[in-house]
Amino acid sequence: MLTILGRASSINVRKVLWLCGEIGLDYQREDWGQGFRDVKTPEYLALNPNGLVPVVRDGDFVLWESDAIVRYLAQKHGRDDLYPAELRERAVVEQWMNWYGTNFGQSFRYAFHALIRKNPAYDDQGKITESLAACAARVAILDAHLGRTGGFVAGPDFTLADILMGAGVNRWMQMPADKPPCPAVAAYYERLNARPAYAEWFNAEQP
Repeated sequence: MLTILGRASSINVRKVLWLCGEIGLDYQREDWGQGFRDVKTPEYLALNPNGLVPVVRDGDFVLWESDAIVRYLAQKHGRDDLYPAELRERAVVEQWMNWYGTNFGQSFRYAFHALIRKNPAYDDQGKITESLAACAARVAILDAHLGRTGGFVAGPDFTLADILMGAGVNRWMQMPADKPPCPAVAAYYERLNARPAYAEWFNAEQP
């Protein structure tokens, strides 16, 4: 059975948990990191030298980096609907997955830790304002794009790109700050919340 190592409050662990729910994959999870087992121990660092969550064990195979994990699981279980085999369709999914990782996902980090997690290390008001503005700019890009697709990130159908983007949109929607109107993103968020596996792991009780 697949074993997922990582605390359920981690956005990157939740991506993996959400995907497992979408594809009906059985797993067991161990709590590691931030208030649980120490990810800086030799035991954990032997699995992931970065000391971060998640890590998965699939038999004797060990893999870290959440985006690599969701790709692996989708391919292993033959989910071409989520991670297309056709070159150009997959390229579009990859494009938006990479955009999330290098743009959107980075933009809200400071504001999230300051305003949601109340982490005292993130108390610079200038950086909070900058983070919110950067995130709003990315959400505007996403809103315009979703207005064209009318469905999901890579087109009319749900894919791995939505696993990443949906995680970020959840954090943006929970941010206690003034937000510009983004009707396509709001409608997208409603579509995601209609998916039981998303609603299980991304809700107001689990920031």
